[in-house]
Amino acid sequence: MTLFDEFVTDNLVKAKVKPITLSSPQLEKIKERIDSGIPGSILIAGTAGDGKTYHCRGLWTHLGGAEKDWTAKTTVKHLKLADGRQATFVKDLSELNDEESDAALTVMERSMNGDDAQSFVVIAANHGQILERLRDLGKRQGRVHPLRKPIQDAFLQHGASPAGLAIFDISRTTRRDSLSEVLKAVAGHQEWENCKQCSLRADGRVCPIYENRSRVLSELDNGLFSKRLGDIVEVSRLNGWHLPVRDLLALASNMILGHGDAKLAKEGLMACSDVAKIQEKGAIEEASLYGNVFGSNLPLRRAMSRPVFRALASFGVGTETTNAADGLMVYGADDPKLTDAFNRLLGSDVVYGATQGYLASLQRYLEGDEAARIDNGAQEFLDRLQAQRRRLFFTIPDTEKEYDHWLMTAFRFAGDYLEMIDLLAEGKGVSESTRVRLVRGLNRVMTGLLIENNDKLFVASSGGFTQSRISVLCDTEVAARRSGGVGMRIKLDPLTERAALDVALAAGENHSASFTLSPVRFEFLCRVAEGALPGSFSNECLEDMLAFKAKLLRKAELLRADRLDEDEEPGLDDGALTLNFIEMEQSGHGFSRPVTVRVGA
Repeated sequence: MTLFDEFVTDNLVKAKVKPITLSSPQLEKIKERIDSGIPGSILIAGTAGDGKTYHCRGLWTHLGGAEKDWTAKTTVKHLKLADGRQATFVKDLSELNDEESDAALTVMERSMNGDDAQSFVVIAANHGQILERLRDLGKRQGRVHPLRKPIQDAFLQHGASPAGLAIFDISRTTRRDSLSEVLKAVAGHQEWENCKQCSLRADGRVCPIYENRSRVLSELDNGLFSKRLGDIVEVSRLNGWHLPVRDLLALASNMILGHGDAKLAKEGLMACSDVAKIQEKGAIEEASLYGNVFGSNLPLRRAMSRPVFRALASFGVGTETTNAADGLMVYGADDPKLTDAFNRLLGSDVVYGATQGYLASLQRYLEGDEAARIDNGAQEFLDRLQAQRRRLFFTIPDTEKEYDHWLMTAFRFAGDYLEMIDLLAEGKGVSESTRVRLVRGLNRVMTGLLIENNDKLFVASSGGFTQSRISVLCDTEVAARRSGGVGMRIKLDPLTERAALDVALAAGENHSASFTLSPVRFEFLCRVAEGALPGSFSNECLEDMLAFKAKLLRKAELLRADRLDEDEEPGLDDGALTLNFIEMEQSGHGFSRPVTVRVGA
């Protein structure tokens, strides 16, 4: 929103602090486009919080526009450039009425068509807003507006901008690097230097704000915290979550300032004036950034109003766990076999790990005193246990194989997915264990049987209904590894940056079908390969897989028809029908057995 941009600008002046600055590669590209002198208009698109107004303002000042003119209460701004061109700026299309919007869009159309090389417009708009305005304008003019389809294609298909119109979709830029930059900009701001001499950190006292700030910077863990958080953000992005920069800034602030007791910190966010009281009450643990990451310090409704907290909540960190991890946290302090690991992974963190409060609560829980026997008497420790699970996710070193941090989430195979993406991006093949799981999962979904095969795929049906979940008729078999243009290969889709399964039943583009593997679809296939029932994990994923199977069955049908036309001729065996039934050995190995059925009188 432009109001948000103006609010930030005004408050920076009042607070007398330097603003948080982030690199803007798209802004540099926009400047280059304008400086090149190429005719045409500029469309800056994105969702709320992506920084559309920021990019628009940056271009305004780059072209010599005055700051006071930009902040003036006018919806449309005009600027005469040094080369004689007239630039019109619309910093938020939603603020315009129909007449103003029509005028701006008309300038855009004329500049795109080359009818007016001396005028162009710079428009900042949400994706839906610009398309809706073009549709309405086209209706009023009694035509289909010529800009609507090319802009829509550029949004949906990541297509190139039409000639004469440069489209910059800044909603595509948020990823791991964006998060890393935001964390460094917020936690590394020069104003933190003022905290070094603060009395709240004197005499060994811990200031939770400064402690969280240090951990956000990963100063003592060689970047492990920022890497784990970056992994979550990357998996979220590949699952279709768009996290605007504004949300990442809110996340960084909440991690540093969050506190779980609203009585000690107003609205769950600490100020410096709250720290002495928090220290006095011994409530530093409730400021743990490992819970703040997921908005645990905020009321549920408020946290879930932000996409970033909804996305992170989908990982189930804190509620998902393993027997090994919980056994360590509950019994590790007393079990000689676990003591070393307990001291290493919990005891070493005296601020948010095995603190005196945690150990006392653990003891009460294990001894089962009177308070623990009443209703919800154990809730205090269970809340602490959930907080420790979250902390462990971010702090367990990769060398601790027994306590794999991804197993403590709803995406237990997310690490394998990220590794697969990295390998494909480098032009390398995926690991054999990943390929085996995908093939086994595919076969089990295709057939509905607990098949163990990992060398070939069975494209199966039930004899007519392609969406049947139990399919024992094998329409065709194909190798699980591409060779000679036939078989399955795992590739990287350059548009979505996700992995994709490409299955070719025969050589040639017309005989293949692709299936995009988002992290949740990858998780689904891996879980099925490990023995989970398809419907018990995700009905949506199952329906997607059955739709992919239907495509392959159609490809197989067309391939059989082509081969019949080319290679076969009717003979004495007319009326005979051969069906390939899928059978299984005791080992789980599946194979197809042909059965000939004679039809007719």
